[in-house]
Amino acid sequence: GIRDLVRSRVLGDVYKRQISKGGRLVTSFLHCALYLAATGIGAFFLGRLLPKTWFRGDAFPYRCYPFEQKLFRVLHIKDWQSRVPDMSRILPGLMPDKKLTAETFSDLPRMIQETCVAEMIHVLLSLTGLGCLVIWQGIGGVLVTAVYILLGNLPFILIQRYNRPRLQRLLALQRRKQERKCQDAHTDTKLQYRRGA
Repeated sequence: GIRDLVRSRVLGDVYKRQISKGGRLVTSFLHCALYLAATGIGAFFLGRLLPKTWFRGDAFPYRCYPFEQKLFRVLHIKDWQSRVPDMSRILPGLMPDKKLTAETFSDLPRMIQETCVAEMIHVLLSLTGLGCLVIWQGIGGVLVTAVYILLGNLPFILIQRYNRPRLQRLLALQRRKQERKCQDAHTDTKLQYRRGA
């Protein structure tokens, strides 16, 4: 009887500790989730409020270098970038459409700026994500932080840096075409003036 009583108490204590440990894990995970959601919302509004003139795609730290293109080809970014969530599809009224048409070519400068903003926001979120290591100390916090940075932010940073040079080349091509049109129009005006004279 005494042995059974002691054994039941021991098993009860073990069960209580397991329940308590499980509760702490759930609580820590929820705290991390709420923290990441709050920082994500704050970062989104920060990206909308900052003046776009602060962001230049041809200046540090947003300037892309030739060696990056080799890395992007190795990572096959072109193949999977369309499968990740896109804010221009989720909130079309706040962000320019990523699909280029004859009508949206005028949006190229803004689109380049938006890639800079998006990169800055995801870098900032990666840094604030380290707060989960404080909220949830131990292997759980490490795993949440690693998943959040490596899957929730790094792919988006790479996508912005992959697309920006392409948009810049299109913008440069567009400007050269406009310059040629202006030159041709100026030449035609001169010819008409001489004929009239």
